[in-house]
Amino acid sequence: MQTPLSRRALIAAAALPLLVRPGLLRAAEPDLSGLHDITGGAVPIGPEERARRLARAQALMKASGIGAILIEPGSSMVYFTGVHWGRSERLTAAILPVAGEPCIVTPFFEEPSVRETLAVPAEVRVWQEDQNPLAVVAAFLRDRKLTGRPVGIEETARFFAFDGLRKALPAIRLVSANPVVRGCRMIKTPAEIALMQVATDVTIAAYRWVHPRVEAGMTGAEIGALMSAATRKLGGSPEFSMALVGEASAYPHGSKQVHRVADGQVVLMDCGCTIQGYQSDVSRTWVHGSASAEQRKVWDTVARGQQVARGAARIGAPAGSIDDAVRRFYESEGYGPGYRLPGLSHRTGHGIGMDGHEPVNLVRGEATPLAPGMCFSNEPGIYLPGKFGIRIEDCFHMTDSGPVWFSTPPKAIEAPIG
Repeated sequence: MQTPLSRRALIAAAALPLLVRPGLLRAAEPDLSGLHDITGGAVPIGPEERARRLARAQALMKASGIGAILIEPGSSMVYFTGVHWGRSERLTAAILPVAGEPCIVTPFFEEPSVRETLAVPAEVRVWQEDQNPLAVVAAFLRDRKLTGRPVGIEETARFFAFDGLRKALPAIRLVSANPVVRGCRMIKTPAEIALMQVATDVTIAAYRWVHPRVEAGMTGAEIGALMSAATRKLGGSPEFSMALVGEASAYPHGSKQVHRVADGQVVLMDCGCTIQGYQSDVSRTWVHGSASAEQRKVWDTVARGQQVARGAARIGAPAGSIDDAVRRFYESEGYGPGYRLPGLSHRTGHGIGMDGHEPVNLVRGEATPLAPGMCFSNEPGIYLPGKFGIRIEDCFHMTDSGPVWFSTPPKAIEAPIG
């Protein structure tokens, strides 16, 4: 007769790669029978929305005097064209002209695969293995009579694409595409915000399931495995499921040291998922067992810091002013000054949307004014090196009347999920 495995052992086994017999792996999975997919109402981005994106991009190109922009695979390519593709040494690129349909340039043998996710009317031009793909891009620009205007390069494009186009069209001026790409992507539409809301709902539901199942002796990796499993069952695609235990919580992205849950230990989780290409990002922190007076004081201060940040988030305010407000408050509580420890060593928040981190950040010196449709994380943690850290993170989107939470922040350490 086999000895029943402990819950911790089951979780650890569930987190392992497929190195065990399938039957054993199924037996080791956590019991997720109480969870169900809650994403049935998520509405994918449709053709009308994509058409509006292209129209907005072209209006911004005209305003900036840009003739076209070049985009490599990634979230911006998905945003404008729907094409899901990976980056390699073989260039696939989207060229958005100031007027007319976009063009996709891709290797000849990849064209059928690229077309599978192409979601907008577009010309597709191919190149053979013995050809220069940037010469194909240059030919498109010449055919559209766009070589007399600057061409914008999306900020994540690799140097070889920039350099190759410069050599193919020596007379052309290459500029940043940020006024166009950021000008579109930073302002989320109701359809985008709705998908981010569903992603956040999944993450909060997963937290509610995981929190009571955290036991003494578990490692951060085991807790993270539970979170990922719950997220998948709820209909999300996990992006990250980080759990920091004890001293590891004092370092915002953790430690390579293995820490185990014990009475009086902080558990800091930072988790997010993707729904139809849009992300969530939520952090929750609690103490396993009884919290000390110091842990409780820091938790309460961080909760207040979140509200200070929210109160400073007003339409037209520079993004950096939110960070400034939090640091003034923390310094009045004896933390810092500035980014010094013990205190808040990272920015107060970051933009979020199709990527977990997007421009712009809530960080000192950022002058971009807040506008309706912008989305940010709000995560002014406090970290005490060698001891513990507390981070509470909820995202919000700006409206004409101020910020609106995607998830409700917790109000007490005894009820840490919110």
